[in-house]
Amino acid sequence: MQRRSYSLFAAFAAFLSATAQGCAPARSTSPVTAPSGDERSYSGPPTTAAITPGDLKTRLFVFADDSMRGRAAGTADNLRGTAYIEREVRRLGLEPAGDSGTYFQNVPLTTRAISTDSEVTIDGQRFALATGFLPRDNGAGMRAIEGATAVYGGSWEEPAKLIDPGAAAGKVVVITVPKGWAVPRNTLNAHFSTAAAIAIASLDRIQQANLTELLAEAPVRLRRDAAPSPATPAFMYVSDALAKSMFGGAAPAALAMGTAGRQVHGKLGYEARLLPARNVVAILRGSDPSHRGQYVALGAHNDHIRVAPKPVDHDSLRAFNAVVRPEGAESPEPAVITQAQRVQIRAILDSLRRLRPPRADSINNGADDDGTGSMGVLEIAESFVKAKVRPRRSLLFVWHTGEELGLLGSSYFTDHTTVPRDSIVTQLNIDMIGRGTATDMANIKNGRPVFGSPTYVEVIGSRRLSTQLGDLIEEVNRKQSTPLSFDYDLDANGEEHQYYCRSDHYMYARYGIPITFFFTGVHRDYHQVTDEPQYIDYPHYARIVNLVRDIAQRVADLDHRPLVDKPKPNPRGSCVQ
Repeated sequence: MQRRSYSLFAAFAAFLSATAQGCAPARSTSPVTAPSGDERSYSGPPTTAAITPGDLKTRLFVFADDSMRGRAAGTADNLRGTAYIEREVRRLGLEPAGDSGTYFQNVPLTTRAISTDSEVTIDGQRFALATGFLPRDNGAGMRAIEGATAVYGGSWEEPAKLIDPGAAAGKVVVITVPKGWAVPRNTLNAHFSTAAAIAIASLDRIQQANLTELLAEAPVRLRRDAAPSPATPAFMYVSDALAKSMFGGAAPAALAMGTAGRQVHGKLGYEARLLPARNVVAILRGSDPSHRGQYVALGAHNDHIRVAPKPVDHDSLRAFNAVVRPEGAESPEPAVITQAQRVQIRAILDSLRRLRPPRADSINNGADDDGTGSMGVLEIAESFVKAKVRPRRSLLFVWHTGEELGLLGSSYFTDHTTVPRDSIVTQLNIDMIGRGTATDMANIKNGRPVFGSPTYVEVIGSRRLSTQLGDLIEEVNRKQSTPLSFDYDLDANGEEHQYYCRSDHYMYARYGIPITFFFTGVHRDYHQVTDEPQYIDYPHYARIVNLVRDIAQRVADLDHRPLVDKPKPNPRGSCVQ
């Protein structure tokens, strides 16, 4: 699941450090108890035609193993994960539907990394990358700074009083920032759109952890057809020494706004790099010659997020999140950690310490996100391959890469489908379906937490394009041996989490293809190193996978494609829930 951005908080790391050293026993009345997670490895028997908890467990412990290192798109780890899926679909005998007769569709992901020869000099004095200045990428159209004159633009403490944009045209405009204040880069880019560069005099006050993150930051994008890049100002954080040097040794804040400084020489260079990423695409041909040219698509995303730059104590993190961050990375920064919360955290951690010693962990395994979806789709494929009768329509299985980077793999696939796009009658997307039990906070209603259940599942988008598809899904569910309890709260228009826009199904919906997204909610392990396969509820997980399998069967056997009776989105517009 693609995440929303929240800032990090210093108290978090400090608290983990303290709790990792041991805590006094305390009794907790918290409802957020959880499986202990002692079962860190599992090797089951060969999978079967039936979709069972054991088969799903066998697969997930392989796909979300530490050896996969999170499967981040654009890394060798993602290739390792997709290689496992490819081996399995090849073994099952599915038809390859990727590039050049293979199961892989290569997705052209690119990144722009800071060139190590970037430099800034003032009057012959050279300032070093990271200690003197730190650039941020404003795109391929960034202006050159060579020979541009510095000018003091004012303090961000009074943004309404910054110098007129015209006075900054073609110059390096220097902005001072009060300690602890954040500067919205996009706002400054828009205000000083004609400047040669924008220099924020705050580098000395950026914490080392954040500095390391900024240095490593290299946004990954989907390479599209070449188009002229709009001209933009270069952007950099600068040290106090560099800021003073721009004005002959004077601190900019002591100068009048609009004061001109020295000429700035050098360059802020970026290098474009192509990254390894691929969708896995396979087909099971339908049995009816008059319908096999149409497809029911089933999808999940094969990627997760990168290995964490610094390990943390696994159990301390899980105990902390159970109480303070019940939605993991989706939880906003808490204003304060109360004493009652500390008691709860210590009680949970103490119970885990009685089971095992501390464990340093830095691998974001992505067991639920989206190991459950990926292995669920694989189990559905195996079930259909081994069934006595095939569905009338063909089934299109797509494991998308780059979902965590902004739905990049599904965006690329739907723009460059390997079957005719209008032959796809429905897309069923599975993302995070292994949790949502009574110990997982599934949602928040009226400011109060709502916990899941053994039959809980969120159904999103089922009627946004086709009323008929939504009705069919409910009908199939009623016929299950244990019908699931559908929750539509997260599908409401204007719902704050905007999940309809945050997973791969939307890339199909934007082209008018009816979709349904199955989801059991975010939880304390969402985008955390604690998202490991031992915390999955396998019976619950299997119920949902079997339901999706039966829905695919029903849609594939319809005499007609699901009727689209709702307005289609603009394929190039922004998603609105």
